[in-house]
Amino acid sequence: MTHPAHDAVTLAEIWRGPFLESAHLGHAVICDDSGQIVRAWGNPDAVVLPRSSSKMIQALPLIESGAATAHNLMPEHLALACASHQGATIHSKKVGAWMDHLGLGDDDFRCGPQPSRDDDVHHAMIRAHEAPCRIHNNCSGKHAGFLTLSNHLGAGPEYVDPSHPVQQAALEAFERMTGETSPGFGIDGCSAPNHACTLHGMARAMAKYAAAPDDSPQGRLRNAMARHPDLVAGEGRACTRLMRAMAGRVAIKTGAEGYFVAILPDQKMGVALKVTDGGTRASECAIAQILVKLGELDPDHPEALAYTNGPIHNFAGLHTGYLRAAPTLL
Repeated sequence: MTHPAHDAVTLAEIWRGPFLESAHLGHAVICDDSGQIVRAWGNPDAVVLPRSSSKMIQALPLIESGAATAHNLMPEHLALACASHQGATIHSKKVGAWMDHLGLGDDDFRCGPQPSRDDDVHHAMIRAHEAPCRIHNNCSGKHAGFLTLSNHLGAGPEYVDPSHPVQQAALEAFERMTGETSPGFGIDGCSAPNHACTLHGMARAMAKYAAAPDDSPQGRLRNAMARHPDLVAGEGRACTRLMRAMAGRVAIKTGAEGYFVAILPDQKMGVALKVTDGGTRASECAIAQILVKLGELDPDHPEALAYTNGPIHNFAGLHTGYLRAAPTLL
């Protein structure tokens, strides 16, 4: 197995005045719908955990099994199944209604309680002396999808166990979409297994989603994400901001520790990237620049500029430097 840092290249840079102060290394792959690499930076065979960037694959059995149809799930539900949301009211209310439909509650989730990342909700809960709930976990939409599938399959409540039918279905979908046999998994922040693959494999999977017909399971998940960017992440988040800037043409998804993917239906291409130091700021910068390079994101759009050439200010408000995409991505 290739070490994730092997052959990594610079994807993003921090400049302070005339000095290159820091550099973020990583790998990135663009793949077409035939599975071939269109362009790669670094090592496309680096094996890493895609983390939450794989949620649209983990959600695939929800549709393929017939569970989504049986439970009358709408595009908003599918977007939440793929989400790493803020735990804002818009997210918790929709997930809560979904759980009510299943006849389940907060204790049925196997993700841990997480403070809301929405400032208004977080502060209101503190003032009310309310403890964080599982429904505020950024993965609660994915877990509502897991519970829906488990209900449909008549399986048991421990749906995050790697041997559970829900996780076996997720693994089958992951290996089918990536075209690889996963070498193993780690346990994600939400307690579910997260399987590893190469950057090439993940970009291949995203290209399959890009080329899929609108009425296919992959197309439905892709379109749900692109049309509901507010549910996939939340206000102020890169996924939401950049998908809005591209007016629903492209679906993108972040993952913890510097992972990012993009699905480009018009070009039938997929993108996967990993920043080896796990820096989110660098992965956001790199994915934005690649989307500019592919002609999907206007380079002069304020959101594009915020991520590809973002100014850095100190506590006094002085402009001290920039976070910029590396020249290799231009």
